[in-house]
Amino acid sequence: MIKPLIIIPTYNEELNIVDLIYEINKVLYKVEFSILVVDDASIDSTAQKVEQLKEKFKNIYLLKRKGKFGLASAYTDGFKKGIELGFNCFIQMDADFSHDPKYLPIMLEKLKDNDVVIASRNIKGGKVEGWGLIRNLISKGGSIYSKIVLNCKINDLTGGFNAYRKEILDKINLDCIISQGYCFQIEMKYKAYKLGARINEFPIVFVDRKKGKSKMNKAIFFEAFINILKLRSYDDKKN
Repeated sequence: MIKPLIIIPTYNEELNIVDLIYEINKVLYKVEFSILVVDDASIDSTAQKVEQLKEKFKNIYLLKRKGKFGLASAYTDGFKKGIELGFNCFIQMDADFSHDPKYLPIMLEKLKDNDVVIASRNIKGGKVEGWGLIRNLISKGGSIYSKIVLNCKINDLTGGFNAYRKEILDKINLDCIISQGYCFQIEMKYKAYKLGARINEFPIVFVDRKKGKSKMNKAIFFEAFINILKLRSYDDKKN
């Protein structure tokens, strides 16, 4: 039986987090699930707003971290906390509404027969709205580059809207993840792929955030470029 936990990393998302949690509960009103917000010491009222929502919604957890430690550790800490609490499947989700909650029921349904479910922008029916040409090229180019270098058949390696069953997380070994930023998404999917996981990609429309500031920067892309080569080099040595 699936016991899902939706993990949402946050840093200064006071403009989005309340509406997002309401929308998730609205979409999944027929499903027993929980939400874990992993907050990296936001300097706005994000954590306080989540604390207030915990009084209304009994399915909300808040993990407050003492600094801005990055996406990878936010998710690994979230996975570990969820496993500790007894959850057996996990959905990664951004706090800015770029990942539409309407896709959550589809992900949960597909998790019944798969180890990994990827909400993909890069297959037929999927697309991105609201991004300029340069950012689109960087994103699609990153996925194509990763796919070629890693010799991996997954089409949206860089996307952040994904679901994992506990069994595949145990095999990946979260303590061995080398990425710190957004390359974490690539590393997780690639390692699941190499382990022979049952992976399903389904199309989504990704919409750029309307409120708050993006956390993307040049350092994130540089880290991804280097770590992809490290992942490939490590596998070449094993073979």
